[in-house]
Amino acid sequence: MSPRWDLNPEVRTGRHVIHNLHAHLVFVTKYRGGVFTDEMLIRCEELMREVCADFEVELREFNGEHDHVHLLVHYPPKVALSKLVNSLKGVSARMLRKEYSAHVRRCLWGGHFWSGSYFAGSVGGANRAVRRCPPDRRH
Repeated sequence: MSPRWDLNPEVRTGRHVIHNLHAHLVFVTKYRGGVFTDEMLIRCEELMREVCADFEVELREFNGEHDHVHLLVHYPPKVALSKLVNSLKGVSARMLRKEYSAHVRRCLWGGHFWSGSYFAGSVGGANRAVRRCPPDRRH
């Protein structure tokens, strides 16, 4: 990298890429069932941090309410968000059902913990000065 660039800790580098990718993810429980207690949300965050670590993804923020959770993830371009989401939802559902089985059975029915859908939104972006190439650098 050019020595004239100020290194931004938000920007990650790989062998052939410089990236700063963030996504806001929202997962909703099946039928909007209000299953989460404070204890379950803490455990859900722990599980999701472990899954993110396996994908070399940083879970920057986690928050939730009785029927949904929000995640802010910082991920490399090699990670397909759909695969990350699949693992986050699959592992958390399996473990939360196992660890809180009696409570989950009272709040949810059927074999599902999470709704089949999810929200994913990109977060941040470059301002105009960064997006535009300087006149002497245009290709």
